[in-house]
Amino acid sequence: MQRIEIYTSSTCGYCFAAKRLLNQKGVSYEEINIQMDPERRAEMIARAAGQRSVPQIFIGAQHIGGCDQLFNLERTGKLDAMLAV
Repeated sequence: MQRIEIYTSSTCGYCFAAKRLLNQKGVSYEEINIQMDPERRAEMIARAAGQRSVPQIFIGAQHIGGCDQLFNLERTGKLDAMLAV
């Protein structure tokens, strides 16, 4: 199973939706709340090629993007394969 990291904030509805999908998939992930740990925001921006919005999701070393991109992977049948590698 790939390592999954998701940068979030406490009040983000898209973050909750992305985490709900990952939970439904039964995968574990590391949540990095940039509101609770603001030093990690710069890390997120650097890793996500300048993206500042949350969530920012990484599967293994690959930057997936945000909630819309995660759900698009699910819709197109690609998410399970990415998680299993």
